[in-house]
Amino acid sequence: MKILYCDCFAGIAGDMTVAALLDLGVPFEVVEGAVKQLPLPHSSYSLAVERTSRKGIAAARFVVHVEEHQPHRHYADIAAMIEESTLAEGVKEKAQRIFFRLAEAEAKVHGVEIGRVHFHEVGAVDSIVDIVGAAAALEWLGIDAIHAAPLPLGSGFVETAHGRLPVPAPATAELLRGLPIHGEAGSGERVTPTGAAILAALATGFGRAPAMTVTGVGCGAGTKDFEDIPNVLRLFVGEAEGGLLRDEVCIIETHIDDMNPEILGHVLERLMEAGALDAAFSPLQMKKNRPAVKLTVIARPGQRDELAALVLRETSAIGVRFYPAGRLKLAREKEERPTSLGPVTVKVIRDGGRVVRVTPEYDACRRIAAEREMSLLEVYRIVEREAGES
Repeated sequence: MKILYCDCFAGIAGDMTVAALLDLGVPFEVVEGAVKQLPLPHSSYSLAVERTSRKGIAAARFVVHVEEHQPHRHYADIAAMIEESTLAEGVKEKAQRIFFRLAEAEAKVHGVEIGRVHFHEVGAVDSIVDIVGAAAALEWLGIDAIHAAPLPLGSGFVETAHGRLPVPAPATAELLRGLPIHGEAGSGERVTPTGAAILAALATGFGRAPAMTVTGVGCGAGTKDFEDIPNVLRLFVGEAEGGLLRDEVCIIETHIDDMNPEILGHVLERLMEAGALDAAFSPLQMKKNRPAVKLTVIARPGQRDELAALVLRETSAIGVRFYPAGRLKLAREKEERPTSLGPVTVKVIRDGGRVVRVTPEYDACRRIAAEREMSLLEVYRIVEREAGES
């Protein structure tokens, strides 16, 4: 399994990502060729890669020269532009996922429908180039999984099309939900919306570098030159033994013995809606022989305080415990596969490049069972048999 680890000690931006991927060995023609497949006027931009250094560290710099005036674009326009292009399906899928996360964040920040999100800096040609270029480079490298280090929060203000905004910019802050951050870096914008969207959309693990044999290192320079540390994104690519992925999670626990049990199901629903990776109750016998339950929540490190506060707000608990834990897991992704019952969403679980099993998604099967007046068990059997063969 080929893994990409993003060492974001100085932060991450779209141009830094493309530059580091080029420094890893991706041919410049791969990025340039992908961008040329978009319906953008070729005279409106030009691309270049150059060598530079940041505080003595040699790095590549990806430069996009753009005409001064660029049209603002709605998310729907950009999604259609990518979909109607001749890009490879894998490149399209990655680029669409990144732009969707951006649009989602912008929609929440500005209080508009996602299709009507107006992209300013993000919708400009340079950001479209960064996202499609990064997607094409990742596809060329054949990356199976992306992991990333915790992200520096930064501080101060940044000038945008909406005026002077605090760092991180509102859209970036929204994209950082569920991602681990730290405040150890100095002032300045360390994570851009495009950089945050790339990780929010594509990364499957955060924390320490996963166990792997390193086969390449690439460094991409940012535009600014910070005083405290080199403004460089460092990427490690390597091969992992077998197909197990590694990441870090936070376990949140509490014991509950004095709450109406009817409310427990509601608590689990609220935790999952808030982004918990998993949540469960298990029976306990507590002091004074009281029957009780133990609530266990598995969360991303950056979700700890938010989910702990939710537990204390929604239950009778007056305290929670938390501790970090490492995880080993198989790679998994959702796909829509054809069956005699119509297209069905399934979870494809892989060990390296080998498919271990294909698992039907419960909600999709329940909908089909209701629509066709079939038993859920029968739907499961058909989907498992037919989706697993496709």
